[in-house]
Amino acid sequence: MATATLIDGKQFAARLRASIAVHVAQLKADHGITPGLAVVLAGDDPASQIYVRNKGLQAREAGMNSFEYRPPVTVTQTGLLARIAELNRDPAINGILVQLPLPPQIDPQPVIGAITVSKDVDGFHPLNAGLLAVGGTAMVPCTPLGCLMLIKAQVGNLAGLRAVVLGRSNIVGKPLAALLLREHCTVTLAHSRTRDLAEECRRADILVAAVGKAQMVKGDWIKPGATVIDVGINRIPTPDGKGRLVGDVDFAAAVEVAGAITPVPGGVGPMTIACLLLNTLTAACRQHGIPVPEVKPAAG
Repeated sequence: MATATLIDGKQFAARLRASIAVHVAQLKADHGITPGLAVVLAGDDPASQIYVRNKGLQAREAGMNSFEYRPPVTVTQTGLLARIAELNRDPAINGILVQLPLPPQIDPQPVIGAITVSKDVDGFHPLNAGLLAVGGTAMVPCTPLGCLMLIKAQVGNLAGLRAVVLGRSNIVGKPLAALLLREHCTVTLAHSRTRDLAEECRRADILVAAVGKAQMVKGDWIKPGATVIDVGINRIPTPDGKGRLVGDVDFAAAVEVAGAITPVPGGVGPMTIACLLLNTLTAACRQHGIPVPEVKPAAG
């Protein structure tokens, strides 16, 4: 039986970061500008702490300035908004990212909405979401942007293909559906209340699973030869008690049916930080009235 091509997001992200570093160096040489990324971590979530540390490391490796702010877990809404206002005013900071989840006393929507639109490198501000939906020039959320890059690198021209996005979150599902529409796909945004969900998935030339439910998508949900992008990261128990990471797709079954598939881990995950750096470079250029370079992954 055929085995799907593995889409190596880790390798693709490394090549993309290498290209970003070249453009950052060029921006410094030509204009004296060093892109600056500020990350605000208001909480004690262990996964968030690891993620923020990796963001800072990769930003510095790309030649950017990395700023990190860690207010206490008891920070008030007013205090956090005051910090965002300071970062908005700081000309050395081109991108602001507030790491989610926030502590329970914080309402995330006002915080996200307080970030200057041009510095919203997460692409979560309502104005950026609206611009993306209507086809305007928007800062695109990092994970959907990374998914699209992997899909286009694998498939090429997407026009006329049927895409099913499983999951309707504001972070992945909705923006990715908008991006695929821009590429002239016929897009179905499916979710927990979709009737005959498996049958909808079987129609997809491109199937994106972003529901956060371990191994929900079975092998017989997949159209033979389809490109499968697994955004899910779920930890399931193992006999040794350590657990292991799996996606939203039953990988062992899907790999025998799909034409290409992202593994978990090592698929979509590494692309998120790479696209955050890409957005920070884009933001720095736009804020200084400099043409945004077309950044392509370095040759493998």
